[in-house]
Amino acid sequence: MGARSKARKRALDVLYASDLRAEDAVVALDRAIDAGEGPTNDYTATLVRGVVEHRTRIDEVLSTYSTDWTLDRMPAVDRNALRLGVWELLWAEDVPDEVAVSEAIALVRDLSTDDSPQFVNGLLARIAREKETLTR
Repeated sequence: MGARSKARKRALDVLYASDLRAEDAVVALDRAIDAGEGPTNDYTATLVRGVVEHRTRIDEVLSTYSTDWTLDRMPAVDRNALRLGVWELLWAEDVPDEVAVSEAIALVRDLSTDDSPQFVNGLLARIAREKETLTR
């Protein structure tokens, strides 16, 4: 597994745990860093901070393009992997769209339901196709 893939997995861990605890993910990230348990790859912090900074817009995009699934109804792993994927699609200029989508799929393939990879692929692919029309 590459360094950025590991960073995405760690970012998903932080976002997922924070989501379940209803706490700010940046606070959780900073606490882990202060305790010496934080991520060793700076990209993890970039991802977490980026998702938190743009979460309102990310969730709007997900809600708009998700058919028959509200954010609350999605498995927490899927919801947070999708948030990472949307952040990379819309704000990470150095990440190709195909990589953002495939990495999000890989996260849910290993950590979520059997139907999750197809769901995440379909949703992020739709967003990727429309990304030029989306305001950031």
